[in-house]
Amino acid sequence: MDRFLVETKIAADESGELSGLAWPFGTPDRVGDVIEKGAFSNVSLPLPMLFGHDMTDPVGAWAEAVEKEDGLHVKGSLLVNDLPRAREVHALIKAGAVRGLSIGFSPKKAAPRRGGGRTIKALELVEISLVTVPMHPDARVASAKSAIAALRIAEAINRAAAQIGRN
Repeated sequence: MDRFLVETKIAADESGELSGLAWPFGTPDRVGDVIEKGAFSNVSLPLPMLFGHDMTDPVGAWAEAVEKEDGLHVKGSLLVNDLPRAREVHALIKAGAVRGLSIGFSPKKAAPRRGGGRTIKALELVEISLVTVPMHPDARVASAKSAIAALRIAEAINRAAAQIGRN
C-alpha cells in the first residue's frame, strides 16, 4: 500500500465533524506523483480515519469522499464523544499541531513520469490519516472551525506586516 502525506485544508467543529481536501489535483507531491481526476471513482465508504497511518490508532471515519475540479474532498467525524484519543487529536487540530491529511492506497493503474514520480489514473483508497507532516507542497491548512477566524486574522496581520516591510 502506498501512502502519501498531503497538507490540506482541514476544518473541525466542536462535535468532531471534519472536512478537508485529501488530495489536490494538478500538481505533483514531493516525490513527483500526480493523481488524476477520476482515480478516486471507486471509493468504498466509510473509510477509516487513522492518526499517522497507524492501523491500531483509528480516531474516526470518513463518510463522504467526492471528487471536485480541484481534488478529492472528504467529510467525516472524529469520535470525540467515544474515544479519548479522538479528543486528543481534535485538540491537536484546533491548536494547529496536526495540519494535514495523508491518503493510504493501492495503485491500480499508474505510469512513470518524466523526471520522477508516477501519474496515477486508478487506485484503491484504503484509508485517510490525519498527520503532522504533510507531503503535498501546494495545499494549505485550516484548523478547527472555532479557530479559523483567528487564523484569518493572523494571516491578515502577516500580510500587513509584509506590506509595511516593503515600504
